[in-house]
Amino acid sequence: MPKLKTNKGAAKRFRFTKKGKVKKATAGKSHILTKKSRKRKRHQRKSKLLKGSGGKLIKRLMPYAY
Repeated sequence: MPKLKTNKGAAKRFRFTKKGKVKKATAGKSHILTKKSRKRKRHQRKSKLLKGSGGKLIKRLMPYAY
């Protein structure tokens, strides 16, 4: 059986925790930051966990990551 390819777009955007949950960076932190409040930008520094079936899709795109 051939090897499975990792989706490189997903590999750059998602990481896995030790328990296999999917971690992602918060959206909206790259540009147009002057109009966003200090509190909003501070909260966007933290990473978020994906909920629901989104994690299953990412695990299919990254077969060797977890």
